[in-house]
Parts: sequence; C-alpha cells; structure tokens
Amino acid sequence: MSGGVDSAVAAARAAEAGHDVTGVHLALSANPQSFRTGARGCCTLEDSRDARRAADVIGIPFYVWDLADRFREDVVDDFVAEYAAGRTPNPCLRCNEKIKFAALLDKALALGFDAVCTGHYAAVRTAPDGSRELHRSGDAAKDQSYVLGVLDQQQLAHAMFPLGDTAATKDEIRAEAERRGLTVARKPDSHDICFIADGDTQGFLAQRLGTREGDIVDESGAVVGTHTGAYGFTVGQRKGLRLGVPADDGKPRYVLDISPVDNTVTVGPAEALDVTALTAIRPRWCGTPPAGPAAYTAQLRAHGEEAPATAELLDGTLHVSLGRPMRGIAPGQAVVLYDGTRVVGSATIAATDRDRERRRDRPAPAGAGRTA
Repeated sequence: MSGGVDSAVAAARAAEAGHDVTGVHLALSANPQSFRTGARGCCTLEDSRDARRAADVIGIPFYVWDLADRFREDVVDDFVAEYAAGRTPNPCLRCNEKIKFAALLDKALALGFDAVCTGHYAAVRTAPDGSRELHRSGDAAKDQSYVLGVLDQQQLAHAMFPLGDTAATKDEIRAEAERRGLTVARKPDSHDICFIADGDTQGFLAQRLGTREGDIVDESGAVVGTHTGAYGFTVGQRKGLRLGVPADDGKPRYVLDISPVDNTVTVGPAEALDVTALTAIRPRWCGTPPAGPAAYTAQLRAHGEEAPATAELLDGTLHVSLGRPMRGIAPGQAVVLYDGTRVVGSATIAATDRDRERRRDRPAPAGAGRTA
C-alpha cells in the first residue's frame, strides 16, 4: 500500500472478495521526507500514514517493511549506472522486477502469504493449460502492463491486480474510494521518478556523477553547443539543449545519441530519430519463450503507442523489426511484446538500426584514434 488511492482500493476489493489481507507499506528511503510535494514522488512519511489510515478503514492489519537497502542497490544505483553508460533506464520496471515481485514477494511467501496484491492497472488470467497470463488493463488510458512485462510465470502465479480485472476508469476508482470512506480518494497521483521528489533528474545525477563539460555536435561532427554532463540528456529530447548554433533549416533539433566515452551529445532533425529495428538483451518472458520469428505488437515506452513487429530470439538476444518507424527509442528502455492484449515478455533495448547506422557514419571527434 503506497498511500495512494489505487493500492487502497485494491486492498479493499481484495478484502471484500474474502481474502485474508494484510497491508504492507514499503519504506524505500533511509531518510524519507515528511511530506510529498503535490504529485511528485512517493514513499514519504505522509504516504505511510495515509496507507495506515486506509488499512484502518478497511479493517486489515498494517505493517511497514524496510526494503531501503535493496531499493538503493537494485533500483537507484542501477538507475545512476545506466545513465552514466549513456542509456535511459526505466526505474519503475526495475522496481517491479527486483523489489515488489522479488524482494517483497520472497518475504511474503516465506511468511506464509499466498500472493502480492497491488494497485497496478493490468490483469492476470488463467490460460486453458493452467498457466498464468498477463494482459492489458480494461482502461487503456491507465494500463500499466508495460512496466509489469518483466514478471515470469512464478511471479504471475503469486500476483493479484484487482483494478485491472475491471474496465473502471480512474475517476470511477476515486468515486469508489469515496464511497468506501477512504481519505485518499482525491489524493494526487504520484508521477515522475519516486526517489527524485523534486523532478530534477539532471540535478540528482549531477550530485552522484559530478559535472564534466563536453560538446554537443550535429551529425557532421560540428560543435553546436556545450554541456556539463552527457548523462543529463535522453534520446529524443528537444528542450533544454541550449544550442549556440541554429540549424541551417531553422527546424528544431533533438538528441540523437549520448556517448559517455567521449562525453559527446549528438543532435539532429526529428526524422533522424526514426527506428525500424532493434536488438534487446536480458529478455524475460511472462510464459514460454517464443520459438522462431513471429508477429506481435511492440510497445517501446511506458505510455507510448504500439507498433506491429516481428520478433525472434537468437542466442539469448531479441531481434525486433518494426512495421513502421518509431521515434525517440533509446538504449536502456524496454521493448515489451504483446499478442493481442496478452503480454509475451520484455527485454532491454541494447541498440537500434538508426543508432548503429549513425554511429558508423559519424565522424570521429578531433584527436580520437582507432583502437582494436
């Protein structure tokens, strides 16, 4: 129970359905702040108290479990390391994989509980062969199956998502919370990154990685600006580039690549962001891994649109060809494959065809030599 409306209603529904429910709030920070700032962040002392009050209204036991060390190691440190390597991670996905359905689930099972129940908008269904399947939520606007695509069969067998089994919208969930007397009914949803409460990701990274001046270059290699840390950029970014040299055609420029080796950020036109194929590593399957090439739809961002795709697993690496170009796809993000509404699995994007072609054609920075 995060202290928000979704997990409170999920707990209430589970209890009403006859399950023996215990509320658990995860303490994920060694020094949590007292209050949230509007809708930014979560896991504050205020959130834990909101969760406790909701548990009291529902009439269930409530505990706070300290997973701050695991969260720091598996989510926060991973987040910083990925940015330092020029990749764009998804910490919510990593938290589901490593914390909520690993550390939390392992502890719950060891204590005799049967499942972890959360307020995610997704659905778990039982297939004809008895296996468990993860499906999109009935409310497409709130669907969170993308960040749950890392769950395997064992984890899905011990997962419950009461909000995803209905087509209720968020407004209807809030109205239900009010009917149940839950004071979090109108509490703002948390957004951005929970452990960066002020929303300043670049400042957060600068504190941990320091500053290091470097060049912003165009596709020809010409310097068009400077920066204080390549980690402060993401592929597809348009705002905050502070370029000193305008484009010849006067059109906006976007981040095309981040190179931590030479601390260089490359910018270019929007069409240069088009991706038609990608490779992904560390695949995780919600069921049986696909055999041979097959047709799916692929989602490449948490709230991004789907694209038709053909995917094949070769020697542990997932190769995905997209049926139409997609933009703003960065290494470190997840590609999640769907068969209709069913989640097939997830993998971490390692490279894109656009990325490989541009790297091959890009002039070497002045003074750079070849290494073997």
